[in-house]
Amino acid sequence: EFGPLLRVYRSGRLERPLVLPPVAPGLDPSTGVQSKDVDLGAYSARLYLPPTAATTTAKLPVIVYVHGGGFVAESAKSPNYHRFLNDLASACPALGVSLDYRLAPEHPLPAAYDDCLDALRWVLSAA
Repeated sequence: EFGPLLRVYRSGRLERPLVLPPVAPGLDPSTGVQSKDVDLGAYSARLYLPPTAATTTAKLPVIVYVHGGGFVAESAKSPNYHRFLNDLASACPALGVSLDYRLAPEHPLPAAYDDCLDALRWVLSAA
């Protein structure tokens, strides 16, 4: 066991008992932030576009967010991280990029580190 975050059974089955169901991307009515998922191969990212992006031609800063969970739980689609990025993108305003790296133990470290580094390179390539 890895605390309450992960249970690995002798059969090899994994259970993440504290992980809430994922939140779908879309328009957040309380902040006006639009989110969408981008598939980047072995991993993905969720992009957050603040409402001011539609009304300005100026470049916005980019926030790259790597969620918590000890590399074994949660995702960019988790309700808490989704809410946080909506609020952050709206308040700054900035483009938000929340990374959804591969989780251990299915993908042992350094897979998560590699995914985060590749995603950061992807963001920088579009700057």
